[in-house]
Amino acid sequence: MLLSCLISVRRPRMLQFTVRPGLYVVSVMLFVASPISLLTQQAAPPPSTVPAAPQPAQPQAVHLKDYSVPRSAFPRVLQPYTPQEIAKPNLGNSPRIDSLMRDGKIYLSIDDAVALALENNLDLDIARYNLNIADADLLRAKSGASILGVNTGIVQNTPGGGVGGLGGTVGSGTGGTTVAAGGAGTGTNGLVSSTLGIGAPITSFDPALTGTFQLDKNDTESVSVFSPVPVVAQNTYTSNFGYTQGFEWGGALTGTFNNTHLTTNNPTSLLTPQLGSNFQFRFTQNLLQGFGFLPNTRFIRIARNNREISDVAFRLQIITTVDQIENMYWDLVYAYENVRVQEESLTYAQKALEDSKRQAQVGTVPPIQVVSSQSTVATGQQNLIVAQNNLQLQQLLMKNALSRSIEDPVLAEADVIPTSIFLVPQEEPVTPIQDLINDALRHRAELVESRIDLQSRDINTKAVRNAMLPTLQAFAYYGGSGVGGDVNALVPTCSATSGSFCFNPAKAPPPFQNSNSVGYGGTLNQLVNSTSPDKGVGLALNIPLRNRLAQSNQVRAELEYRQAQVRQLQLENQVRIEVRNAQFDVRQNRVSVQAAQSAVDLARQTLDADQQKLKVGLTTQTAILQDAATLTTGESNLVSAKAAYEKSRIELDRATGLLLDHAGIDVADATRGQVTHLPNVPYVAPRTDADPGTQPSSAPQPPGQM
Repeated sequence: MLLSCLISVRRPRMLQFTVRPGLYVVSVMLFVASPISLLTQQAAPPPSTVPAAPQPAQPQAVHLKDYSVPRSAFPRVLQPYTPQEIAKPNLGNSPRIDSLMRDGKIYLSIDDAVALALENNLDLDIARYNLNIADADLLRAKSGASILGVNTGIVQNTPGGGVGGLGGTVGSGTGGTTVAAGGAGTGTNGLVSSTLGIGAPITSFDPALTGTFQLDKNDTESVSVFSPVPVVAQNTYTSNFGYTQGFEWGGALTGTFNNTHLTTNNPTSLLTPQLGSNFQFRFTQNLLQGFGFLPNTRFIRIARNNREISDVAFRLQIITTVDQIENMYWDLVYAYENVRVQEESLTYAQKALEDSKRQAQVGTVPPIQVVSSQSTVATGQQNLIVAQNNLQLQQLLMKNALSRSIEDPVLAEADVIPTSIFLVPQEEPVTPIQDLINDALRHRAELVESRIDLQSRDINTKAVRNAMLPTLQAFAYYGGSGVGGDVNALVPTCSATSGSFCFNPAKAPPPFQNSNSVGYGGTLNQLVNSTSPDKGVGLALNIPLRNRLAQSNQVRAELEYRQAQVRQLQLENQVRIEVRNAQFDVRQNRVSVQAAQSAVDLARQTLDADQQKLKVGLTTQTAILQDAATLTTGESNLVSAKAAYEKSRIELDRATGLLLDHAGIDVADATRGQVTHLPNVPYVAPRTDADPGTQPSSAPQPPGQM
């Protein structure tokens, strides 16, 4: 079935899916508040000896326990009645982040960024708990109790990232936070619940043993003329036991075993002490409502489906988080490259200012040219400060996304140096749009969740139909009773001259016909020797007249099922649109890259040509500044276009549901929070100028390739 395409690991078992970042958040306030010294901020020259790179340590594993399996009572009898200790959340970062740090800088490739996110991102940590919660809910359903449901919504609390497409609902989703597949919500007329889970009552499948022990001393003043004593004293000792268990086919077994020991000073009582024991076993079977496995195991089946949905939802969470991280990484690369572009622009402006000052001194240009050059330098300084502040912001967002905590001052102050760059393939892979749509219809987590939800709703509609029937129960029981004790010494034995108030063995209970004393053993023997059996069979019928409640539940359950079918069709249509739109974006952004690259080439050639003209006096310094500004704008546009292209490819992978497959991400690693197989994100290239051995300064240098 479709699940086989998505679920490859069972325990811990998970799934895969995507996300998207936000725009660059920069403010003019950053420029006002930032010191001008940022313009010349450079890292201290590195020592001659580069420290050896630390060996990557094994990340700390996240242990996922299968809580759907009950704790055994053997050999530890009290184990089911003692609470389980749940490990506290791991608040430390994985060792991988330390292995990427050199002299206070984190040299981060996009593959390492994704690996760190799988190990440390708190959105994933939060979503990971839903897997165990779903297991616990399944265990609850196995006992015959109603389920609580599982929250399978996407967690998006990592600043700087967003998500595209259908995965944008935070804190909700199929499975919900209640038994309702869509969760409980508030409507215009108040709380809205679902019929999911409604049906015939279910007797607990867990056997229950009850017991009552009681000692009672009762002295009662007599007001009757027939009472032989003024105060009747009775001491009663009671020990009763009961057993109850329901079965998945709609039957229930109950057993009772009662014992009493009574002593009294009443001379009219035949026995004192008086022993009494009785037992009864009763089996009841539903014949109409509640008959069969489906209505009685509906919670178990729905809980298993919710467990499957939790797997799919966690795969979707992985996709969402990976999408966020990849988009944030390209935001960081853009910010890094933009600093380089603005530095290059400022260098041209400063050189033009120096040339203008020299020319103004010899009178070849008017003084106003110097003022114009100074204005250009000031603008370049402002642009550089904004770019540097944006880079610092993107570094902070990236560190927060890839770590559980940035309280460590070394980590908090560390610069993040991206070591991967954009790579636009020479030829775009051509895949027919229908093939992409078919991939999306097979692999999109939202559609898989919807299909599993329909299965749960189908189970529910059948259970609700069964609940419309009258209640008819067949029952059979068998029991027995026994008496024992001693004949009351105050009661005389009957003789020829005795009156009616005497003890006649011939008319006494069978155990006392041959003895005046019967012990507890003899009392119990009567329960099984058919001295006084209690047995019978019967039928119990309950017909609710008009049956409006059941009718309402059945109609609503069917309507919710049909509504879910329409919602699934709507999701499929949305997926088709998303895939087409994502493919359009890839094509459009690729063309934008080509256009931006051509504009940069033209601007650079124009600048070079005008610089040659300036040497022979055929142009002015103003034209050079204009050429430099055009080149700066073109280079910035090129970097932005390449970032947009990379993001559009990520969105296409997310839209088709193949993001994790194309990035080489092992879902089992993500489930454990322990990456043993480093991801391999496509369409990227290593940055040649970011070798840790070269110790680049905090201000980026022009890359070798892009």
